[in-house]
Amino acid sequence: MLNEAYRELSSGNNKMFVVVAGNIGGGKTTLTKKLSQKLGWKPYYESVQDNPYLADFYDDMSRWSFPLQVYFLTHRFNTHKMIESSNGSSIQDRSIYEDANIFARALFEQGDLDKRDYENYRSLYESMIKYLSPPTLMIFLKRSVPKLQERIKMRGRDYEQTIPVDYLTKLNHYYDEWYDSYDQGKSLIVDTDDLDFLENEEHFDRLVQRIHDSIDQQEMFQFY
Repeated sequence: MLNEAYRELSSGNNKMFVVVAGNIGGGKTTLTKKLSQKLGWKPYYESVQDNPYLADFYDDMSRWSFPLQVYFLTHRFNTHKMIESSNGSSIQDRSIYEDANIFARALFEQGDLDKRDYENYRSLYESMIKYLSPPTLMIFLKRSVPKLQERIKMRGRDYEQTIPVDYLTKLNHYYDEWYDSYDQGKSLIVDTDDLDFLENEEHFDRLVQRIHDSIDQQEMFQFY
């Protein structure tokens, strides 16, 4: 059964577009990389190292929230369109939907993005997503705030070390609401507090099976 899941997911005849969604430190990049390596899917990572606003944003959220959100929105829109036009299967680290429903919302509600900029941003977002098709599957990674903090500390990005606990908590709350209301297509919720898909192959294999089972069989074979 497991070998069949790997075979069908990695088949060149089955174009998959899978997105890994989740909070900061949730394991998105790790899972994206490993699924790419194991299944042969092309990975598309979040713009972090080359992001011209991110470090400034964590130093002064109110000053840099709007340009940062527009930058991410543009980057993810272009990535989404690139994936749609590609011939093979792809996996994306975080989606354009999270930009608006999680991060822009959090910044607006905590007063770091004023109403005029937020409404301008939402209008741009709503226009953009009309030109996008939803992914084959959205994987929602859930992780408790203490576990998020452990991961953030472990990976050692200087600008992330000062992220407030209440900010991570708020993002987790918004993610839960978004998961409950997501209606763009198929989705899979994965609790990662006790899941080690990097080092534990059994955990990873079980996750691959769940991904396979979450994709409708008719859709799995539509490219044959």
